[in-house]
Amino acid sequence: MSAYRIGIDAGGTKVAYGLFDRENNLLDRFQQPTPVEADGPAFCAMVEDSVRALLEKNRLTPGELEGVGLCMPSFILFDQGYVCMTSAMVNIRDFAMRDYLSRRLGVRVVLDNDSNVAALAEHRFGAGQGSRNMIYMAVSTGIGSGLILNGQLFRGSYGWAGECGHMLITPDEGELCGCQNRGCFMSWASGRFIPIQIRKKSAGRQTCLDLGPGLDGAELLRACQGGDPFALEMLDQAARYIGVCAFNIYQLLNVNLYVFGGGLVNFGPLLFDRVRAEFDRRNHIPQPVDFRFAQLKQDFGIIGAAELLRDT
Repeated sequence: MSAYRIGIDAGGTKVAYGLFDRENNLLDRFQQPTPVEADGPAFCAMVEDSVRALLEKNRLTPGELEGVGLCMPSFILFDQGYVCMTSAMVNIRDFAMRDYLSRRLGVRVVLDNDSNVAALAEHRFGAGQGSRNMIYMAVSTGIGSGLILNGQLFRGSYGWAGECGHMLITPDEGELCGCQNRGCFMSWASGRFIPIQIRKKSAGRQTCLDLGPGLDGAELLRACQGGDPFALEMLDQAARYIGVCAFNIYQLLNVNLYVFGGGLVNFGPLLFDRVRAEFDRRNHIPQPVDFRFAQLKQDFGIIGAAELLRDT
């Protein structure tokens, strides 16, 4: 039996790689910036080079791998390993990535959506351990969710169950998202779109926010911690949409455990107390609903991606 697995987490800003042994110990990891303009073959060429470098560094050969698990922020036909659309890397679409990368590497490859993989990792090793039902909700560069129902990862008919960030809240109104629609939750409250929302509403407003090209979630957090009224107004807007998104999922699936992960978790109670208040304001049936933060920190993606090889 092959002793090693590689998990790859490709997000909107970085691609992370982790090498695991049979006991699930993380032996080595590294990351690189996401090539957001790359198409499928170009992205796979980068992944191939990085996997081979990781193996060489650890004095391993492809023959010693059980396989490679890869997660992406994409609409993926899971059974076919086929990427239909990728909102954060818009040139990766209509591409049989699993089989293409498997041929290039000469090993088994399993491909899945990033929120599915995060849900799998947190349910088995993190904040959702022991739960029968769980919603993993990613609030980061993008917004998405992974669904654990009756102890199993639920992918739906094609593979993209849980794409809550692309559910519509203001249909045909607002920014155009990579999902090719206007008005989805992601276009209102994700790390990619919050700076766009801030700049749109900043005209005539006094603020300590640096509205230049470096505007991001960290800059918003700094301004909010300093009590900037405009920054706090924009935080309220993001919290409103995240809270409504979570409530809609609750109404649909009636799952009472939410595990939040991703970069916006760094806001802590400053954001999530507001999210909770938005959720509670709409929930009129007094049954407990638990909000938790993910426990696996930045490694949940590579842990879950490697776990795909044992799950399929």
